[in-house]
Amino acid sequence: MARRSLPAVPVPTVRTCVGCRVRAAKSDLLRVVSRDGSVVPDPRAQLPGRGAYLHLSRECFEQAERRRSFPRALRLPGPLATGPLGEFLAQVCGEPGTGLPGARLPGQRQEQQ
Repeated sequence: MARRSLPAVPVPTVRTCVGCRVRAAKSDLLRVVSRDGSVVPDPRAQLPGRGAYLHLSRECFEQAERRRSFPRALRLPGPLATGPLGEFLAQVCGEPGTGLPGARLPGQRQEQQ
């Protein structure tokens, strides 16, 4: 008996968020790359270099910061500045202020409460 092939259904590319570690469609995540020691957003996914993916949410950003996921995912030594990414997320998510809590420069300590 002859087998009929079904038409190919496009499967979305899947990536993992570095904050919450949940797999999601690439189109649902923001690509980030390292530029001059800073983590910068790459919304069009066109910047060269290794990228990491993050949900457009404050919670995922803070989890990635807390876990120190950006240097590991981007395979870079040492801490990276996350200020530019925090400012971008604040604008996109409509949050007040110039940046997100937790966005800091390398070597800057987080305040204890």
